[in-house]
Amino acid sequence: MGNKPSAGSDLPEMTLSAVGGGDVTLGGKRDGWQAIFVYRGLHCPICKTYLGKLEAKLGEFAELGAEVVAVSGDPKEKAEAFAAEVGLTMPVGYGMSVEQMRALGLYISAPRNDTETDRPFPEPGLFVTTPEGKLQIVEIANAPFVRPDLDLVVRGLNRGKDGYPVRGTMA
Repeated sequence: MGNKPSAGSDLPEMTLSAVGGGDVTLGGKRDGWQAIFVYRGLHCPICKTYLGKLEAKLGEFAELGAEVVAVSGDPKEKAEAFAAEVGLTMPVGYGMSVEQMRALGLYISAPRNDTETDRPFPEPGLFVTTPEGKLQIVEIANAPFVRPDLDLVVRGLNRGKDGYPVRGTMA
């Protein structure tokens, strides 16, 4: 695992190709908040369920002025299949490299076998950034079974917008 980004710091800015064309840029200054959900890949049934639930909450994030994106290390074909199977309308970035995973401080796993996937992949992560590109929420897991409750993420985003301070900044 790389170095976990510090709460209140800038998220390492990176650009990934997006399903449907174009790019998805993570981090950096923007007009609103950004919620970046890192998922394991097409092989992960838990990711499909979780991002399906996230898709149903996109309106709540939009009401708070937050862009929601999902990203993985999957290649284009697998990311397209994932987005289609789950019915995602949010931007889906793909092709995250191991170096980019490390820059985000993600745990990285090797496939258990050839039927799982054919490359190292990130374990789940969530990064919520302010319009200034500062990390308000950092959640990194080492297993697929641990995911933030989406109602609490929406609530936390709402509190952050109301001036709730970034927590966890003491070394």
